[in-house]
This record gives sequence, C-alpha cells and structure tokens, in this order.
Amino acid sequence: MPRDTLSVITLNVLFGGEERMDLITSLLHREQPDLVILQECLGWEDGERLRQVAKAIDATDVHLGRARARASGNRYHVGIASRVPLLFARTHNDAREVGHCIVEFAIPFAQTTLHGFATHFDASSEDLRLKDARKVNSLAAGPAEGFALLAGDLNALSPRDPYPPDFDARLVAAATDKYGHPARFDVIRTLEAFGWSDTLHATSPEHWVTAHRDRGGVPIDTRTDYVFVSPRLLPHLLRARVVDTHGASDHNAVAATFSLTNVR
Repeated sequence: MPRDTLSVITLNVLFGGEERMDLITSLLHREQPDLVILQECLGWEDGERLRQVAKAIDATDVHLGRARARASGNRYHVGIASRVPLLFARTHNDAREVGHCIVEFAIPFAQTTLHGFATHFDASSEDLRLKDARKVNSLAAGPAEGFALLAGDLNALSPRDPYPPDFDARLVAAATDKYGHPARFDVIRTLEAFGWSDTLHATSPEHWVTAHRDRGGVPIDTRTDYVFVSPRLLPHLLRARVVDTHGASDHNAVAATFSLTNVR
C-alpha cells in the first residue's frame, strides 16, 4: 500500500550515546519515523550503533557521515537511517568549510525526489557556524528550488523563539559564550534569507525548547535543533514538534511530518 506521509526526526545523541542506546532506540521505536538524522555519533565507525537504530525503525538504508577530526581528536559523525531508499549520500567535511560535516542525500518523495542535508554546525562561535550555513546554502542552491530539507543540531539560536528579556544577562552570569554577548542570530537569519523555513514555527508549536541547561544555578533554555524546508516543500508540512527524549540525550528531538499526496 503506498505511503501517504513522510516523517523525519533529528536528534543529537550526546557524545556517542553508548551507555544510553537502549533509551535512544526505544524512543525511535516509539516514534517510528521514516527518516532519522543523528548528530554526535562518536565511535560509530564499526556500524553497530547505527544498525541498532536501523533495527528500531525497520530502516533499510543507513549512512554514516564521517566528520573531520577536531583539535581533541574527536569526530562528531552524523548518522542517517531511512525506511525509504537513500538514492545517494555524500559527505562534505573539508575543515576550511565546515565544523563537523554535512551529509548531502536524496530519497524518493512521492513521484519525485527530496534532496536533504543532515548536519551538525560548529559549537564554538557564530562566525564559525556562519561558514557551515553558507556551505549548506551553496550546496542547496539548485535543490532548494525543488523539495529540499535541512535538519540537525545547528548550535544556533532563532530570533523567532521567545527568549526572555534577561536572556543576555543569563548568558553572562552562566559564562556561556558560544552564542555571543549579546546573543547573535546571524546563522538562522542567513538560512531564512536563503529561503529555508523553520518547520516548528510554521506549525505554531506548543513547545520549542530542545536544550534545558543549568550553568552554576542559572537556567538557560534554548533551541538549537531544527528541521528546515524549502519553499516548495513547506506546503506539504502537516506538523512539527519537539519530542521529549526522557534522558536519552541532553537534547530533545525535533520531528516533522509531510504529506505525500498531491505532490507536483
């Protein structure tokens, strides 16, 4: 029987997630997405944890995007598991252009093709994340005219999210420097100026926070996890939401579902 929806979920598994794989796979089994995009897949080179993810959702295709090594030697890989065929998947990890890696891929979408970008932007600074954003936009220059999707932990803040008036003061008190002082929103503005639309705000979500943090007694709630879509895909969005991971990670996930009917 032909499917009539496509569901996508993105999740940062937190430093490889080895000791939490039961929680991660249980979450994915409950959600049953068609496409899973995971960040911080440290130590996944042998394929075992990606196979566990695939089994949890009955995925047929998987791909591990191998990230460049950071100064620490760690490689923050990006993983994909899909219940629909991966028509292709290629990894971009040039240190001159990206912080970790960008996985460019394609899957069937009704009678056409959806072009995807799975990624994990640099956590260090907004200037370095802007390099990531510009690289994605350069890769998507053609595909974004059709059905295209960008998903991952972008480590960047959206000006559309309801940060409190004292947010900048909280960042200073918590000695959190990654977003700048005052907080910067250049990355998300750059993506939106290109034409990407944030699925979460397109559907008026009840919840928006994907990272609850407490730094020295200072609470800081943020969202750095996104599913963006091209203008042509946006009308097919049915819903988007934040998924509570209940300890499977220090991030909540973001899920989006799209209609496969009347696709032209």
